[in-house]
Amino acid sequence: METRKTDTVPEVAEPATRTLGPDALKAFAHPLRMTMYSRLATLGSATASQLARQLGESSGQTSYHLRQLERHGFVEDDPAHQGGRERWWRPVGFQLTDPSLLMSPDTEGPAGLVIQHVIAERTAALASWLETLDPTIDEPGLMSAAMLNLTSAQAEQLTTELSEVVQRFQKSQDAAGSDPARRYRVHIDLFPVEQTGPAPS
Repeated sequence: METRKTDTVPEVAEPATRTLGPDALKAFAHPLRMTMYSRLATLGSATASQLARQLGESSGQTSYHLRQLERHGFVEDDPAHQGGRERWWRPVGFQLTDPSLLMSPDTEGPAGLVIQHVIAERTAALASWLETLDPTIDEPGLMSAAMLNLTSAQAEQLTTELSEVVQRFQKSQDAAGSDPARRYRVHIDLFPVEQTGPAPS
């Protein structure tokens, strides 16, 4: 998830991405709901019982919070799993782009909780990958960082182009055919650095 844009990678068809409003933001800023959403994003889809077992919660709790997430548009039925005894849920991508959500006294608290959860979850995911990394197995993976001197227009262009690359691969997920596929996490962070010394020339 990103402050600017959060996308999930579903198993079948890409759910619509929507802009987050105040009511939905406040409903989402619940520790268990954010954790459940993150787990769904990792798994692709899951049932309330599966989430309960993985998170050490009761299925009643996860069912209730899934219904609340559905009410505010954060999850939906997974069309790849229809007709079973339990509903399969998949996450719906959303955007957190309205700057007023970070400045309004009514929503700055929930917005801060969501952003802090994103940062903590990304850090934990990266640490887990490094701990389980097998150097004897050759598989794609990347840790990269760069510092660039950009104008506001250039930064916006870079943000747009990076997002377009991710979206292109989202739309071409089924093109792999019979080749085995795995879920990959893709994190993109782009933000200005606080200047503590002389401005770059």
